[in-house]
Amino acid sequence: MRFIRFLVALCLSLPAPALAQALPKLPTASPSASASADAPEIAAQPAPDEDARLAARIRAIFDEIPALKGTGVRVAAGVVTLTGQVPDEKTIQQAEAIATRLNGVVTVQNRLERNLDVEKNLNPALSGVTGRINGFLRALPLLGVAIAVAVVVGMLGYALARQSRLWERVTPNPFLAGLVATAIRFVFVVAGIVLALDIVGATAMLGAVLGGAGVLGLAVGLAVRDSIDNYFSSLMLSVRQPFRANDNVKIDSHEGRVLRLTSRATLLLTPDGNHLRIPNATVFKAVITNFTTNPQRRFAFDYAIDHEADPCRAQAVALETLRNLDWVLDEPKPGAEIADISGSVQVLRFNGWIDQTRADFGKSRTRAMEAVRKALREAGFVAESPEYRIHLDHEPPQSSAPKSAGQATVDAEDVAPDHHMDRMVHAERGADVEGKDLLDSRRPTE
Repeated sequence: MRFIRFLVALCLSLPAPALAQALPKLPTASPSASASADAPEIAAQPAPDEDARLAARIRAIFDEIPALKGTGVRVAAGVVTLTGQVPDEKTIQQAEAIATRLNGVVTVQNRLERNLDVEKNLNPALSGVTGRINGFLRALPLLGVAIAVAVVVGMLGYALARQSRLWERVTPNPFLAGLVATAIRFVFVVAGIVLALDIVGATAMLGAVLGGAGVLGLAVGLAVRDSIDNYFSSLMLSVRQPFRANDNVKIDSHEGRVLRLTSRATLLLTPDGNHLRIPNATVFKAVITNFTTNPQRRFAFDYAIDHEADPCRAQAVALETLRNLDWVLDEPKPGAEIADISGSVQVLRFNGWIDQTRADFGKSRTRAMEAVRKALREAGFVAESPEYRIHLDHEPPQSSAPKSAGQATVDAEDVAPDHHMDRMVHAERGADVEGKDLLDSRRPTE
């Protein structure tokens, strides 16, 4: 503690200059020093003819520039003063920039003013327009050559695109052939434009044009994305071929005969004879059932018998009846099963297979149901309703028909396919009202 008091007393007893020398000097930042750190140093004693040399040099430069010719230049102690009138603000900035770049110039006082005289400002503008017109006239032959080259290249692309037979051989279907032809035309047209711009020396414009086209294409694509989706769905359907013409198909809940596949929609002929147009985007995403691809098709129907009846005997009678029908195939064999035994009845389910090339599905199912019902009724199995019934008598229900199992015989011609729908489809396709059909019978279906 005494040592600290001794040091404080010693510092207070020293004079101010000695104290200032004893303390360490701290670095300080000077705004003016930092501002002028990058500026060139000013000579303390310039050369005797420095100002005249700078003035002569600046005047010589200005005399070579038409807009600065005749501008007043005065140099004193390295300070350049510019006076006079110039055509525009750009020239004023140019004069100051030139004077500043000379070595030995301390600063520039720019007192140049823009000349607002009508004649002085109108003549350069008219001269510029005249010069552009003359330049355009001189470039007309080169421009004509560039246009001719672009037209020739584009016509070559169109000539190649018209070779429809060639592209149909290369591609799997007409729709894809048309797409290839369109792509060829586009490529040749763009190549012709690029060559024309290269000839006239304006290739830099191509980047701006392509950039603008890209932005415009993105905006248009977002606006018509549903149409684009339908377009690509048409392409995929034409390549994958999920059905043939005149196939009986079910697309989601819509059923009918396929008339044609166009670039926009799939056209069906409904059983009522109406035209049903489904967008290809919907068809591509839908669940498609094709009833024509496999000629063998199974039909099924239910028959309810009394709860106390023997289901095995009823199945035997029904299966024997189905096997005796001419249009029911032996392989696969007809089948029978108990579908439900809850409630007051037993529900039996019977099925059989037919060849759709020889028998109509609807007719076959109807005739089979009639034959089985007749045989079961003759065997004593009366069709029952699934509702509960109250019997006032205790006697079992009697069948009015004899209980012997009869053999049902139905003429096979009654189930022959009806070809009126085939004739309607053939007539519709022959009319060719929808343009080219994208379905190709030579290609395999998916």
